[in-house]
Amino acid sequence: MDPSSGTASGTDCRRYGFELPARVECVARARTLTGERLGSWGIGGDVRDTALLIVSELVTNAVVHTGGALVACELLIHAQHLRITVQDQGAAPTGPHVCRVSDEERGRGLLLVEAVSSAWGTHAASAGAGRVVWAELPRTARPC
Repeated sequence: MDPSSGTASGTDCRRYGFELPARVECVARARTLTGERLGSWGIGGDVRDTALLIVSELVTNAVVHTGGALVACELLIHAQHLRITVQDQGAAPTGPHVCRVSDEERGRGLLLVEAVSSAWGTHAASAGAGRVVWAELPRTARPC
């Protein structure tokens, strides 16, 4: 991998990851790191804005609902889509779920992620406690 560009040699994909303390004030830092990397990759406009929204929602969920010390985020660009993953250190037996009916202002983050992404899901972390929540969106904006 070329560390300066985040590009894996011989492939049409780019990968970038970071870890932050699992604190609410670090959500803004996650957005900043994501926006800077997407900009360096030439991704802007609606795709960038949607990616920032997804990162905000997934990192916020990981911070607020899991009680871990760290949150890890990874951006992975393939030829056709951008995949965003957020891993927490929580120990809950089930993963996050979409809250379709709620009078509260909170609890709609995954519904929003579902609405703006082309696909999303969750699975147990491969090593240790925690869950991975991922979302994908097309690399180019969809026509209206």
